[in-house]
Amino acid sequence: MSDTIEIMRQQIAELGATLYQRKLTDAAGGNISVRVGDVIVITPRYAGSKHLWRIRSEQVLVLDLEGNKLEGEGEISREIKVHRKLLTEFYPTGTAVIHAHAHNVLVFCAAEKPIPPVLESTQKFGEIKHVPAAPAHSTELADNIAAAIRGQEERIKKQAAAALAPRHGLFVIGKDLPAAFDAVERIDGNAYCILFSRMLSGS
Repeated sequence: MSDTIEIMRQQIAELGATLYQRKLTDAAGGNISVRVGDVIVITPRYAGSKHLWRIRSEQVLVLDLEGNKLEGEGEISREIKVHRKLLTEFYPTGTAVIHAHAHNVLVFCAAEKPIPPVLESTQKFGEIKHVPAAPAHSTELADNIAAAIRGQEERIKKQAAAALAPRHGLFVIGKDLPAAFDAVERIDGNAYCILFSRMLSGS
């Protein structure tokens, strides 16, 4: 494996822990992937439920573009279909995907409500909309997420684009891994502000 891939495996392992600590994902799921040339580097299945996102870089998987495991410990994430779809269709503009169960965003996923941008820092993402409902881990979900991202290529080029899966979670594709992480945190902070501003207004 190249040095670039090994560095990315370490960065993904570290970022998973950060997402969990900041309540941007949970033990139930979430995934992180990055495309490096002709391979996809992705977190393994059960990173949350079995490891509480304290994973070693050796556990981060390296897959070919067909989704076959080349390196790494553990099983391939069941959400690989979405990651492969996005990292094939939108590459090289988008190189990193984060699927997150961010705590404030999940409220909107459960209610099946979009997340309008209420902060300056999230104007660039526009309104984060729901895709048509589809079973988790399915090809249909992957197709729906990709369809929602189409037309947002300029947002990816600038930083990232996002979509919501009803009763499931947030999907973000960014120009690189730091950009995708930053987008997840901004969107969750935006969701938090919407929820708590309603308490201030008494609505």
